[in-house]
Amino acid sequence: MKRHFLFLFIFIFLIVCSCQDQKWHQLFNGKDLTGWEQVGPGEFVVENGLLKTVGGMGMILYPAEKFGNVIIRVVYTVKDNDCNAGVFIRIPDKPSDEWEAVNRGYEVQIDNGTRHVGGDYHCTGVLYSLTKAKAHPQKNAGEWNTMEITLDGPRTIVYVNNELVTDFTEGDEVPPKTRDFEPDRGPRPLSGYIGLQNHDDLSVVYYKEVSYRSVK
Repeated sequence: MKRHFLFLFIFIFLIVCSCQDQKWHQLFNGKDLTGWEQVGPGEFVVENGLLKTVGGMGMILYPAEKFGNVIIRVVYTVKDNDCNAGVFIRIPDKPSDEWEAVNRGYEVQIDNGTRHVGGDYHCTGVLYSLTKAKAHPQKNAGEWNTMEITLDGPRTIVYVNNELVTDFTEGDEVPPKTRDFEPDRGPRPLSGYIGLQNHDDLSVVYYKEVSYRSVK
């Protein structure tokens, strides 16, 4: 009988652990910037329960832990389609400036316009200047978009509004760097710090959710 209860306890424990892994863990509390720190120029502010980008170019970093084998979900909207921002992933070390995040991690781009560069390698959902967009699903300005970034070992998969935009594995061929502001080429780690970019005075982006859950 005791063995029966032991097996039952272990079974329930494993179910609870599995459910916890599949739960979305919120990194933005809807009130303030607790848990985040600004790196570089500009800032993020909380306005009506939303994260808002102000000026730049800088970023906010989530320094408490590195993320790997997770799905990162951000829900955002833009003031206009030329607004430029991004989600940084796979940053190997805590950056002292925003360019370390650009050159040593990946930026999952948010930009549906042409004011900055435009094109299939410089648009929402791509690894900035490294991968070509498979789709262009960002909604009109003022509408909410859901971006899900899967970090699965060496593979990075990006869905925007349930449409696949990027499926990249470390070692896949990428185009050469052609502009000085594009990221350095080379491998990124399997796990790293994450952050959100605030790009410039004209680019106003709002986030109402930043969360993650386990891939497995």
